[in-house]
Amino acid sequence: MRVIGLGDNVVDMYMHRNVMYPGGNAMNFAVYANLMGVESAYLGVFGSDDAAAHVHDTAQTLGLDMSHCRYEDGENGYSQVDIKEGDRIFTGSNKGGVLREHPVKLSRLDLEYLSGFDVVHTSMFSYVQQELPKLRQWCSFISMDFSDQFSKEHLKTYCPYIDCACLSCSHMEEEEILRLMRDIVDAGCRHIVLATRGNKGAIVMVDGRIYRQSPCLIKAVDTMGAGDSFITRFLVGYCDGMKWARDFPEGSGNHGLTQAEGYQEHLVQVCLSQAAVFSSGTCKRDGAFGYGKEW
Repeated sequence: MRVIGLGDNVVDMYMHRNVMYPGGNAMNFAVYANLMGVESAYLGVFGSDDAAAHVHDTAQTLGLDMSHCRYEDGENGYSQVDIKEGDRIFTGSNKGGVLREHPVKLSRLDLEYLSGFDVVHTSMFSYVQQELPKLRQWCSFISMDFSDQFSKEHLKTYCPYIDCACLSCSHMEEEEILRLMRDIVDAGCRHIVLATRGNKGAIVMVDGRIYRQSPCLIKAVDTMGAGDSFITRFLVGYCDGMKWARDFPEGSGNHGLTQAEGYQEHLVQVCLSQAAVFSSGTCKRDGAFGYGKEW
């Protein structure tokens, strides 16, 4: 498996502590996959300030491939954060900083590079939406995190180009979520709709079938990154399992097992359970994945 986060990186600035932690949806995806032992990369834009240097140095220390990143003069993306009883609360941001001012425009070399990854994950905050038609032509599996920014216009515009839509739905009732999932599939999303619900667990639709996962409840230190880590653990496990199944030719000893009725359903259930445990571990540390620095 090779996966890549495409788009945003930020520092999460904990205002009550004067400590900043590296993060951002696309960066988190790449880091969490890396922590799972998966070959992972990040493609995005870094600014020229101390915040950018901290995120970049951390990603480099962790061993992410950042060979296609861009570097611009200006303020790196940041969000301002407060913690209340272990739950992270966003209080402000600069809306991506240099990434918003200099969004990634993918060259043919970039697209050839991206085509070598099994999963390309991006988000509504990554300013790459205009590149989705090109990505669709080159990449086998595209995941997009809509967070809670899923207007009907967004779905109509972006879903035809993606294989997986990820949503943050802790504020919604289950029946409302199920209607939204059907709308997303009708809008063109090809394969998976994943809705995280905080301490209510998650609901996932895979090829039209609904699965539910209860949370692995703990006393949280910091919920920053809980949703991103759940998404990463599920997608990496599921896509790896499906790739493993496809790689066995007919007539091989394992072909019957991987093609048997129920293999996909079992795989989804196992990966959801693993994702719940993995994301609970994220809540035991400060920041999305640690590496805090005073500012």
